[in-house]
Amino acid sequence: MDINVDPAAAQPPYEQVATQIEQLIRSGELARGTRLPTVRQLAGELGLAVNTVARTYKELEAERLIETRGRNGTFVRAARSETDDEATLAAADALARAARRAHLSLAEATRMLHDAW
Repeated sequence: MDINVDPAAAQPPYEQVATQIEQLIRSGELARGTRLPTVRQLAGELGLAVNTVARTYKELEAERLIETRGRNGTFVRAARSETDDEATLAAADALARAARRAHLSLAEATRMLHDAW
């Protein structure tokens, strides 16, 4: 896993690392099920504080890109588009029901979604 951190960049180190790992996952270079280095190991390799890498992993886990399996380690879960399919469909259904209850047209509901996007 080739990750670089620029200490002079405006983006904080944890975001730099998270962005690069996300790109590796989305490109397929880090396939689903790939075990990631431990927080301590990656922090040591990158010359970062353990808490910085822990925050990176926490952010990626919140995005549902990785999952921690306790003592077994941290693994690539899948790209968001794959993992959030059910949640996205449920949200779309909820929006459609709420829009109908509010007597909104499809165009009005679509505009609301577009504005929220």
